[in-house]
Amino acid sequence: MQESQQSAGYGRPRRNQLGVWGWLGGGRWGIERYAYALHRLSGLAILLYLIMHIFVTAFRVWGIYLWTEGGFLDHPAFKVGEYLVFVAFAYHALNGVRLVLVELGFAVGKPFEPVYPYKTSLNVQRPLLFAMMALALLLILAGGAELVGLIR
Repeated sequence: MQESQQSAGYGRPRRNQLGVWGWLGGGRWGIERYAYALHRLSGLAILLYLIMHIFVTAFRVWGIYLWTEGGFLDHPAFKVGEYLVFVAFAYHALNGVRLVLVELGFAVGKPFEPVYPYKTSLNVQRPLLFAMMALALLLILAGGAELVGLIR
């Protein structure tokens, strides 16, 4: 039994020939794959922010308030960091709505018979992707305008 599994390729460890590019690269899937990879990265960034936020808030137990005026987190670099968290949240939230609509079948169009040449649902999904990303861009620009003080 063990010899047959090894001859079938079960016993050898698989080499990861693509590395990080296999996780991030779009390949033949195009812009949807890049949007999904950016969705993953923004989710990890939001998780990192959440962990940092828990630690900063926990310092209140010892009477250390890092976010007060003139405190450690009042530095301009942290303002840029807040904006990047906002960018990640805006993108992640709107792309998540798009993914939910696609997964529930609302954004894939009517079913069709699979006859060659095969039709694809990308004609329905791509406009939704572009619309969601345009909305995310508007939110990101509005957040940037607020950051530099153009909007109060």
